[in-house]
Amino acid sequence: MKIGVVIVAAGRGERAGSPEEGPKQYRLIGGKPVIEHTLRTFLGWQKAAKIAVVIHRDDVALYEPIEAGLSATERMLVVTGGATRQQSVLAGLEALGADDVTHVMIHDAVRPFIDADLLERVAARLESGADAVLPALAVTDTLKRGEASLVRETVSRSGLFAAQTPQAFRYSAILAAHRDAASSGQDDFTDDASIAEWAGLPVSLVEGSVDNVKLTLKRDIAMADEKLSAALPDVRTGNGYDVHQLEDGDGVILCGIFIAHDQKLKGHSDADVALHALTDALLATCGAGDIGDHFPPSDPQWKGAASRIFLEHAAKVVRGNGGTIMNADVSLIAEAPRIGPHRQAMRENLAEILGISLDRCSVKATTNEMIGFVGRREGIAAIATATVVYQQRPV
Repeated sequence: MKIGVVIVAAGRGERAGSPEEGPKQYRLIGGKPVIEHTLRTFLGWQKAAKIAVVIHRDDVALYEPIEAGLSATERMLVVTGGATRQQSVLAGLEALGADDVTHVMIHDAVRPFIDADLLERVAARLESGADAVLPALAVTDTLKRGEASLVRETVSRSGLFAAQTPQAFRYSAILAAHRDAASSGQDDFTDDASIAEWAGLPVSLVEGSVDNVKLTLKRDIAMADEKLSAALPDVRTGNGYDVHQLEDGDGVILCGIFIAHDQKLKGHSDADVALHALTDALLATCGAGDIGDHFPPSDPQWKGAASRIFLEHAAKVVRGNGGTIMNADVSLIAEAPRIGPHRQAMRENLAEILGISLDRCSVKATTNEMIGFVGRREGIAAIATATVVYQQRPV
């Protein structure tokens, strides 16, 4: 599967009141615009191959500073929305067509508390072959039908669900349904699952999330701000250490970069001590064990494997636990070869593997002043530190 995402952010949010404060998707909660919280979650989810952000033509000046502050924006594109949500979604779907996506998730920008667990549940149902997937919660309140300020009847809540987003679909199917609805003049659908139903697509239900609320009214935004402002930032730091023996050879691999040398590192994989140490550092931030737990050296499938596989896996584990990688720092301890000429390439490689900006990746090197096994050129060691911010939690 190649999953595209449409973030719907072209609405005016009239029910939120206070138009002088701007559209609700740009109002601040926890010190950041609502839409930024939403985008950070999807950018941190590695299964999102491409993200189309659909904005109002009058909101470019509001949106551009937000995008400028995000990492991995090469996965994003900006689309101008239409007069209705339905038109905006179709514009986003059309824009994704050039990226060969097979499936798509459509999400309201004003649902900023979406989490990785819900995204994985929706994606898993797509992987099982569903054409359309709707996250929803069973209705728990007693329902009444009223007229002229009087209750006319109590409505059974059995089998009733409150729909959420992201709603997910086989891309070609929902694009065709949207196009058919537009050409037939059908413009009163309240969500994309209803368009799928109208087109005859079976819609599968998955459990939604009670936290995945839609910010509609001014009070909703105030409560969201209170929730985030009363939270402690969950910043975690992990450390990793690795060492590999040197033997006769033609070069070493460090931070994924080959450096010609008269020795090589001995190990079951490619023996990249830097990536091994950083893998351990990332796994430590969420208590996920170490590299040996995930990739046992006794397993022959990892013989000679590129260590970026291990680091990519650790990054996926971190993001699956709700973490955002903020910084990666590697210190190499070696008498030779010289690291300086290759430091920039190493940093760029770390940034690419981890999906973070270059300024968040550091590579340093020092000798051991001819002392010990490093000083005798018997091995190379690496120390790594990773900083990860996990989803905020209430006090």
